[in-house]
Amino acid sequence: MKIVTFNIRCDYNQDGDNNFCFRKPLILEKLRKEEPDVICFQEVLPHVAGWLKEVLGEYAVIGCGRMEDLEGEQVSVAYRKNRINLIQMETYWLSGTPHVPGSRYEDQSICPRVCTEAVLEEYATKQVFRLVNTHLDHEGPGAREKGLRQIMDKLDGLDGRALFPEAPVIITGDMNAEPDSPEMAAAKRPPYQNLAEGLGITYHGYMRAETPCCIDYIITKGFVCDSVEKWTDVRDGVFLSDHYPVCAVLRPESGRRHE
Repeated sequence: MKIVTFNIRCDYNQDGDNNFCFRKPLILEKLRKEEPDVICFQEVLPHVAGWLKEVLGEYAVIGCGRMEDLEGEQVSVAYRKNRINLIQMETYWLSGTPHVPGSRYEDQSICPRVCTEAVLEEYATKQVFRLVNTHLDHEGPGAREKGLRQIMDKLDGLDGRALFPEAPVIITGDMNAEPDSPEMAAAKRPPYQNLAEGLGITYHGYMRAETPCCIDYIITKGFVCDSVEKWTDVRDGVFLSDHYPVCAVLRPESGRRHE
């Protein structure tokens, strides 16, 4: 399977020659060329979610806004309908009350943070796997640490009440934290692997004033990674986003297929 994590950048018409309206053709061309099986987006505003559903007809796009009324930014997941089957989907908030829409930790920004979690099946291999897509807080390191620990504890706590609790796992997202930061410690334990390790910067900010950093991740358990790369496409100064999408080609470890 080809999996991509892609912070598509909030479209507030704030980026001049890299405004979303100018990036759309390059984004669509790249996705059609690469044909990923699953695309995990962050910073998807409602009208961008609508555009994705309109132009990516071969994909189903799932997710909801992070605010109390389910509006605002989404961490959407798009999966190719002829290759991937949706078995179960759940939205939860990174907070002490994860099933209260719009909730958040006290030491984070005013922005709620949400996870889109799905149990999916790859038709070709009959492989069932669990996918978690998220976007951690941009201001509070404590909130980032709590949010990632919440995700990992939830995965570790899966039992017989959950569908396929032993299924392989893929965690994607913009974590707003470097790999060696204290916030990322929760995900640094076997058998989880950070496939973006060694890729270098993933946030480039259109090569402007912001400091470049490595904050976009694909973290797996139960998969073998055949290849991983950044999408660094740029045309006439127009990038795919202010982040480089990260793309990994995965195959399940032997003996983990669902019969």
